[in-house]
Amino acid sequence: MAPPGQLLPLTRSLLPPFLSARRRPTRAQPPPPPPWQPRRLLCSAPLQPLRPLARTRPASASPAASAAGGGEAQAVAAEFMTSERVKVAAMLGLALALCNADRVVMSVAIVPLSQAYGWTPSFAGVVQSSFLWGYLISPIIGGALVDYYGGRRVMAYGVALWSFATFLSPWAAGRSLWLFISTRVLLGVAEGVALPCMNNMVLRWFPRTERSSAVGIAMAGFQLGNTIGLLLSPIIMSRAGIFGPFVIFGLFGFLWVLVWISAISGTPAEHPQISAYELEYITKGQKLVKPKVQGEKLRKVPPFSKLLSKWPTWALISANAMHSWGYFVILSWMPVYFKTIFHVNLREAAWFSAIPWVMMAVLGYVAGVVSDRLIRNGTSITLTRKIMQTIGFVGPGIALLGLNAAKSPAIASAWLTVAVGLKSFGHSGFLVNLQEIAPQYAGVLHGMSNTAGTFAAILGTIGAGFFVDRMGSFRGFIILTSLLYFSSALFWDIFATGERVDFDGTG
Repeated sequence: MAPPGQLLPLTRSLLPPFLSARRRPTRAQPPPPPPWQPRRLLCSAPLQPLRPLARTRPASASPAASAAGGGEAQAVAAEFMTSERVKVAAMLGLALALCNADRVVMSVAIVPLSQAYGWTPSFAGVVQSSFLWGYLISPIIGGALVDYYGGRRVMAYGVALWSFATFLSPWAAGRSLWLFISTRVLLGVAEGVALPCMNNMVLRWFPRTERSSAVGIAMAGFQLGNTIGLLLSPIIMSRAGIFGPFVIFGLFGFLWVLVWISAISGTPAEHPQISAYELEYITKGQKLVKPKVQGEKLRKVPPFSKLLSKWPTWALISANAMHSWGYFVILSWMPVYFKTIFHVNLREAAWFSAIPWVMMAVLGYVAGVVSDRLIRNGTSITLTRKIMQTIGFVGPGIALLGLNAAKSPAIASAWLTVAVGLKSFGHSGFLVNLQEIAPQYAGVLHGMSNTAGTFAAILGTIGAGFFVDRMGSFRGFIILTSLLYFSSALFWDIFATGERVDFDGTG
């Protein structure tokens, strides 16, 4: 057998006679026998009775082959659902759920706090944005720490710190307003490491063809945290006071840290219970930068100037900025929107605002599965990321225009559900793309784009409050947000790529 890529020599045994370069010598044919003489059969073996031909199925129609293909797919799915790496994704999802629950509780508490202290919408926007002040710089620092120490260790410290800040909030509020705001700033500082840690752990634990699904699982927890915070906070407040949710969510964070440090390892090779099959499957499916993942340290100062010199970096920064603008505006102001536009009570406003996040959790996972399937079926990574991100921007832009025209809270909630649900397709766009264009700098690159996103979130959150103060309505601000979605989709489609970018000048 010839090695792959080498043609077999052309021999007479492989070629039909009419393609052979050498003609076979012709023999003189004997004269035909007379008509009265019986013809002799040209076979020496005695004739055998004819047997009916057995019917054969084509290979494509073989039920055994079909069953084998289906069985293999089911086996892969079963292996994934019982694997150690899916446990990592589930724990990441729980951490991000706590991250958002601790964050979103202020969106509900801001209404009774404003009534109790007489805050204007503008000052309420300042209080809500205090979380973002701490979140502004920490993603860059946290991303560098993640690239250097790994996601497992940094995530443990981050969750412990933001849970402490949440648990401390009632005590701080009893002392002074600015001390209470300081705990929200500390919350933002600690939560800045969450998404870079998630990306780092997905990069280490999942092959390329499963990363979108893994991010979908983790981000589903992120969105369910919104739902948990928005739905449970009014119930807990009615029984335990305004600050009851802060205490309960903080305690759950401490419990998560204990499970994380005892059950999860930083890399698959370090896990004591991982099977040899799963370890080999992960290793074969990864295309990582070997020195950066297998224990060797990154240089301490990332090449910021080189990172910022490439258009794909700016595509990521632009996408994250727009994602954060829309995300935090919806997260922070939708309960107030439903209360002021449609005059519903606080609990109803929380319900109307929570339903879309459930849809975002579901569609985020669906988008991840579809994205991985497109790549496995031969669609380029670049085209896949552009398709997903375009849906994640154009879809919400159109839906927000529908929200603006809604005449009832039910219709408005339906449009908001469409907007937030389609927004989740961006998790299989820019959020996974961070790992692809710079795996060795995924953490710091995520931090840089997150910082830009935080600037946009602060501007959007405070801007919405001032806009309502000046114009008396949210409608103009929603139109502005919709136009920004469309322009961001165009910028992404022009400059984004799914291929690795040379940031070190080595190629």
